Amino acid sequence: MKQMYVDLVNLPGAPSFEKHVKQYMKKVMLNYTDTIVEDKLGSIFAVLNKDSKGPRVMIAGHMDEVGGMVTGITKQGLVKMIPLGGMKGDVYLSQHMIIYTDDLQEIPGVTASKPPHLTRGQKADAPLKYEDLLVDIGADSEEHAKELGVKVGQQVIARNHYTVTKDGKKFISKAWDNRFGCGMALDVLEALKETPLDCSLYTGATVQEEVGLRGAATAAGLVKPDIFLAVDASPCADSFDGDEISGRLGEGFLVRFYDPNAIMHQGMKKHIEALAEKHKIKFQYYQSKGGTDAARVQLSEAGVVVATIGMPSRYIHSTTSIIHHDDYLAVKQMLIELVKSINTETYEEIKRNV
Repeated sequence: MKQMYVDLVNLPGAPSFEKHVKQYMKKVMLNYTDTIVEDKLGSIFAVLNKDSKGPRVMIAGHMDEVGGMVTGITKQGLVKMIPLGGMKGDVYLSQHMIIYTDDLQEIPGVTASKPPHLTRGQKADAPLKYEDLLVDIGADSEEHAKELGVKVGQQVIARNHYTVTKDGKKFISKAWDNRFGCGMALDVLEALKETPLDCSLYTGATVQEEVGLRGAATAAGLVKPDIFLAVDASPCADSFDGDEISGRLGEGFLVRFYDPNAIMHQGMKKHIEALAEKHKIKFQYYQSKGGTDAARVQLSEAGVVVATIGMPSRYIHSTTSIIHHDDYLAVKQMLIELVKSINTETYEEIKRNV
């Protein structure tokens, strides 16, 4: 992967803690455009061809990753926390975690779990909730933990171990959901910076997606797009005997035709299918039980034509996940061809095909 993707996944950024991700994105954006817009919650977008009389196209990843927030310290010096985003507690047992100060100083620790020696003969516990986890930072007491820098309200993120698989085709990391979308927004900006467009393009990322698609609402209010393209990592089930609509690594980008909060606009679905076939871009259909920023944006103003261009990803909302290089290329090519295809005529045709 390009270095910017590695840089992005290595940054911490739970919901409402996206500051450092945003700073990185803005620095990259300024290499390709002088026009950047930001909403009041922190979402950020680079703009190309701003004065176009054609449709306004918006591409958005989201900067936040699932993580925790410190809520207190026990007398023994263990750190209590609550989840920011949907996570299973048992996934985070015995994991290396980092509590981050405001200036990104690291306080390393591990989630406490009882070894089998201490649980023999006991009945199995109920499913573990994330908020039941405690982070052991090696503090001897509550006061010692405070001396080490722990404060209520700090973010807690799993330690990253970015790794390329042995075959060189797959990439393991925390936060592919959704630093992949952030990197892709920058990737598309770089690719199209000199391309004549018949639309205006706003490409960037929102905040607080993992806690209710909050940034999508304010960003859409700022940009007022005609077409919105969410770029997000989607959990594929191929390592768990998934079916033909649950996503497979290496089989192309995901056409999310249905999720509980956004049934894909039929005109956009037809347009994407036609472009993929024309340019021989590999894709697969995907049915989701979760949602993306597209769900919130579609209901802004008088309605917005939306779609989610999905990146197949294994094991998201955990301490690590895995993506495939071929799917990265498919997502990028699809987005580039899609933006290049949009003009007033195609936009009107898409709307007529609802």
